[in-house]
Amino acid sequence: MRLAIVAFALGTWLCQRLPELPTLTTLLLATLGVAIVAAALFVQHRRDGLSANVLRAGVLVLAFLVGLGWAVLRAQWRIGDELPSDWEGRDVVVTGVVEDLPDLIRNGVRFMFAVEHADGPVPSHILLSSSSFERKGVVRGYMPMVRPGERWRFTVRLKKPHGFANPGGFDYEASLLERGVRATGHVRQGGEAVRLDANVFAPMAYVHRLRDSIRTRFAAALPNAEFAGVLIALAVGDQRAIPDEQWTVFRKTGVAHLISISGLHVSMVGLLVGWLVGWKWRRSTRKVLRLPAMKAAAAAGFCAAAAYAVLAGLGIPTQRSLIMLAVVALALLFGREAHGSRVLALALLCVLVVDPWAVVAAGFWLSFFAAGVIMYMLGGRLETAKGWRATVGMQLGITFASLPATLALFNAFSIVSPIANALAIPAVSFLITPLVLVAIVVPFAPLLHLAHWLMGLLMVFLGWVANLPFAMWQQAAAPGALVAAAVAGVGWMFLPRGTPARYMGMLAVLPMLAWSPPRPGPGGFRLVVLDIGNGTAVHVQTARHDLMYDTGPAYGAESDAGERVIVPYLQAEGIPRLDRVVISHDDLDHTGGAKSLVEGIPVVELLTNLPRDRLPSDAATMPVRECVAGDRWQWDGVEFEILHPAAEEPSLHGDNDHSCVVRVASPNGSALLLGDVELPAERRMRERSAERLASDVVVVAHHGSKTSSGADFIAASGGREAIFSVGYLNQYHHPSPSVVERWTEAGARGWRTDRQGAIRVEFASPRMTVEALRSAQARYWYGH
Repeated sequence: MRLAIVAFALGTWLCQRLPELPTLTTLLLATLGVAIVAAALFVQHRRDGLSANVLRAGVLVLAFLVGLGWAVLRAQWRIGDELPSDWEGRDVVVTGVVEDLPDLIRNGVRFMFAVEHADGPVPSHILLSSSSFERKGVVRGYMPMVRPGERWRFTVRLKKPHGFANPGGFDYEASLLERGVRATGHVRQGGEAVRLDANVFAPMAYVHRLRDSIRTRFAAALPNAEFAGVLIALAVGDQRAIPDEQWTVFRKTGVAHLISISGLHVSMVGLLVGWLVGWKWRRSTRKVLRLPAMKAAAAAGFCAAAAYAVLAGLGIPTQRSLIMLAVVALALLFGREAHGSRVLALALLCVLVVDPWAVVAAGFWLSFFAAGVIMYMLGGRLETAKGWRATVGMQLGITFASLPATLALFNAFSIVSPIANALAIPAVSFLITPLVLVAIVVPFAPLLHLAHWLMGLLMVFLGWVANLPFAMWQQAAAPGALVAAAVAGVGWMFLPRGTPARYMGMLAVLPMLAWSPPRPGPGGFRLVVLDIGNGTAVHVQTARHDLMYDTGPAYGAESDAGERVIVPYLQAEGIPRLDRVVISHDDLDHTGGAKSLVEGIPVVELLTNLPRDRLPSDAATMPVRECVAGDRWQWDGVEFEILHPAAEEPSLHGDNDHSCVVRVASPNGSALLLGDVELPAERRMRERSAERLASDVVVVAHHGSKTSSGADFIAASGGREAIFSVGYLNQYHHPSPSVVERWTEAGARGWRTDRQGAIRVEFASPRMTVEALRSAQARYWYGH
């Protein structure tokens, strides 16, 4: 049965790798074929005409096909509930109920909305935001304050789920699909926003209102408290109030799993309540005769864990933990043996039946992998230890065993995790979390103050550990074959004592740790135009050097392209430093990610014409060169040249025309990076050195604005590939259709980051190749 469940999981996983879903007709025909084969196998088995091995193989294949078919069917249902393309960007009136906890953002709120009625083809679940705005220091606009369980009527403007598509990046569209969100949008200022009902009758609506009241009470009891967000997360599972700098400490020390209501906390509550009930039950002869103490403890523990999981909002990790506890509790109640591997397999089956998209979440793999390691270590296959040795051995075992999975999922691994968890696990599990749980029931503010003080002490220790020079191991994303070899090597090392050459398993792990992606050869280079919205961020890599041209936009007061896209991409590509960063000009869509970039990765030199007071604070000590036409340098047989602006030329109007223009050339091809230059600057460059403009690839100026890309300039460049770095449904309507048409008429092939994701160009012998990420790594939810 366990192998059949694993086969079912593999079928589910395969569905989430498909570039397109099979049609319903194909699915029905396949289902009929599977049923016929299953019936034939059963008949043959009853006639004793089928060997046991053939039968097992047939069952595994059938389980695989059932998993694939179930996931495809669920995906067809969910994908079918989508927003038609011609309804994107149109005003539509919707009526529905606020779901889950609203997320308080800067000058606004973001919330899930279950649509009951709409005057257009709107999906049943949408993610909305509503915010006011600042103009001349005055907050303007109306922002409705929504609470869970309220029924509202809004005028909204929607678009299909869309996220950035970059190597090593987070798949936001897959995350929304798993949550059932089939459109995102915002409440229109000046449109209809009317609360129709303050208290809709629905079980989870009451739960979310309770969670909201607890969150509000905690925030009021801890005004401006540094770690209030952590305590709220431990109480109701809402992690959105935790600042990014605290998350950085948690990730570096490997304790992020303690801050979310996951398997550890749910299990702890269940075990604690179960132990208390069992202890009390054994002291009553009448109760023991009616029901054994162990069964009473199992039932009570599961009920307590379920209550805590519901209070946490029943997130995906919490659901997985609760399902596993339910399997154990049912086994104890019915007098069946709760074997670890059987519990894990049944939990895996239940999770994937409920949520086939769980396999795309990193937490799914880590939680099941960690649970499997713990069960393996407690199953008597390793030498048993007592007391603190058992605790230390367990922590070290989990840390080492999860190394391949963690590196594969996050391209990083906390080396100090055993040290940090040795204190953090008991502090959070047995001191801070119990105080928080008691504070939920007993509204006594000193309990929260004590929990906050303890959290502050823990953070002092974690901050010290996180700042150790060897705290994190970071490397490029390794190929699947090396990951599989590392997992097998770890498994070999965990075999029972007496197994010959167990230490040899480490040799299978080393290739993954030593992996470094191939770089271009001498004389060649790689150019990647990142998908960062309406802005520019281009990575140029030679055999031994790396350059970043522009740093993308800011996405608000607390996020930017450097943090969300560029640094994760560079880490996934195994790039330890940038030899030069070029900031073309002083526009926020080109400079917005600079601060996070220089904070997240070492930068040797900055090339820009921005004044010093406009540079990131961390750039104050690094060398800064002016961007002046005629400046040249060569890296590994590749020539870099600045074509604009010229020092002797009279001043041009506006920042755009002062953009730093860079041409990269090699024997295998050339590329032109234009920033936001407009028609006057294009004319100056043609007059000054038209022959230097000729390039095979052009990152089109000003995102395809109609104020750039004049016909004469396009002819002078002679670009065969024109790349538009633009945002999805951006407010400027870039690229202009007339500009796209001019490039097409000139014979260039057009590429767009909003539709095709990151664009990767390899300038290598024997020919130049261009690849779009959404095509190279296509998934069925792209474009839906």
